[in-house]
This record gives sequence, C-alpha cells and structure tokens, in this order.
Amino acid sequence: MSSTSSPSSRPDAALLALRPHVDGQPPAIPTPTTVADFQHQVLRPLLKLQHAVLLATVADFALDYRLPLGSPAATLRPALTELLTRNVRLRATLTGLVCGFFTQEELAFYRQHRNELNRRLLDLAEQRVLNSLAELPAGPSA
Repeated sequence: MSSTSSPSSRPDAALLALRPHVDGQPPAIPTPTTVADFQHQVLRPLLKLQHAVLLATVADFALDYRLPLGSPAATLRPALTELLTRNVRLRATLTGLVCGFFTQEELAFYRQHRNELNRRLLDLAEQRVLNSLAELPAGPSA
C-alpha cells in the first residue's frame, strides 16, 4: 500500500454524492445517531444505488444453485427467500456491496451496531429482490 493512501483520505463527499434520493425518506441529518436513522439515511439509499448489482449478484448465486429464474413468482419466491436467508456467502456478499459505500463516520457507527444493521440491511435487500423478481437477469451476468 502506498504512503499516500490512508483511511483518512477516503473520499466521503464523493461517496455521499453518489446516493440517490429515496421517496418518503426523512430529512437528512448530518450524522445518523440511531439505528433507525442509519437505516433510512444510509442503508435505503445505498440499496437503491446498488439495485442492479444486487439483482445481478442474487441471480448469479441462484444460477449456481440451479434455481429456475424463469419460473413463475410463486415457485421462485420461496426458493429465493431460502437462498437469501441461509446462504452465508451470499449474505456476506450483499453486506459488502453496501458497506463499501460507507463514509468513515458511517463505518464507525456500523461497527458499533453491526449485528442489528446487518439484520436490517439483509431484510431490506431481501424485500428489494422479492419485489423485483421480474427484473432478475435470467442468465449469467457479464
């Protein structure tokens, strides 16, 4: 690692600028102080930002486990719920897709409340995937 790259040189302003607006979201506060604030101010916008990547990642895992992505929602929904609930590697991957966009302050808060925030993040990701079954890529992503 080069000497010019340090944790304090992370581009927090650029990370914040990437985040989309989420309808119905409470007004932004400088630093979320509760887990619920963090969920609304940080997790929801980041999941919206990463929506396409989230779906492609889940589709890749589903194909690895030979889940029929082209099947009706009634068949696919329970299989995907099982995959999202029990596959530790997938859950860690989805967590990493979001955590990589945290600012330094958000990362510090996340580390203090990791268990609760991971639970909320994965619940939101599961809802997002299950509500977007029609958007799931049917083949391997490029």
